[in-house]
Amino acid sequence: MSAKIWLEAARLRTLPLSISGILVGSFYAYKHYSDNSNYWVIFGLAFLTTLGLQVLSNFANDYGDGVKGTDNKDRIGPQRAIQSGAITPEQMKKGIIIVSVATLIIAITLIYASFGSDNFGFSLFFFVLGLAAITAAIKYTVGKSAYGYRGLGDLFVFIFFGLVSVLGTNFLFAQALDIKLFLPAISVGLLSVAVLNLNNMRDRESDIKSGKNTLVVKIGAQNAKRYHIGIVLIAMLLGFVFAIWSDFEWKQYLFVLAYIPLLKHLKTVIDNKDPKALDPELKKVALSTFLFSVLLSIVLTF
Repeated sequence: MSAKIWLEAARLRTLPLSISGILVGSFYAYKHYSDNSNYWVIFGLAFLTTLGLQVLSNFANDYGDGVKGTDNKDRIGPQRAIQSGAITPEQMKKGIIIVSVATLIIAITLIYASFGSDNFGFSLFFFVLGLAAITAAIKYTVGKSAYGYRGLGDLFVFIFFGLVSVLGTNFLFAQALDIKLFLPAISVGLLSVAVLNLNNMRDRESDIKSGKNTLVVKIGAQNAKRYHIGIVLIAMLLGFVFAIWSDFEWKQYLFVLAYIPLLKHLKTVIDNKDPKALDPELKKVALSTFLFSVLLSIVLTF
């Protein structure tokens, strides 16, 4: 089987969204810890760990939705590997195991690079957190108790793409929590949830038919639209609050450029009548979130 098929199944286009929190958490620590000889090692290992978790999540989603029959002709998004027959369920299961083991090894290396052998408590906590992240990546759609089929996907995305990604990464450098950092962590988490919500708004009809009870299915199309607008606006507002609390200079407000495509996106959602038309918006929100994180990371080094 060609590497191209596996790369397509890995959906590396989803990587920018997944590393958004890593960037904010790392560059918030840059001013104080960039002289640390391990700074870039920790950053690189955190990046690779996140890459592993994202690929694992994509493989597991492909497998879970594929064997449950959720990925079918009614699905609006791009065809997945198991759905198309390019990869069998057995092959995908092996891929999930390999990526899980590789990601865990990288995560353990990251923990050692951050805490060494002197902080056993922190090391143990992050080891458990790593196991939880791997489990969450798999259990979104895999198994009878898949939380993505019970409307809990938004909560887990918020926790792992937002709070854990930003606060956890920063803790690897600082070994302490900074209350201010909760604001951009929540922003990144909410914008990540917005991407998932868009996906679920797009797939609402097919999810209803296949028994996938996402939050959108539970609350209905109109409430999902209101929910979407609310979380995006709150994410943008918290970015401003963080800037004010941090006494940003005028030039550090460069990050608000990322709000322009987000505002345009909100207008599209408000005017939307056809769920299929939401498909291109997923990429726009994901890249806007990445842009927000990149610009915020840059101005944090000023």
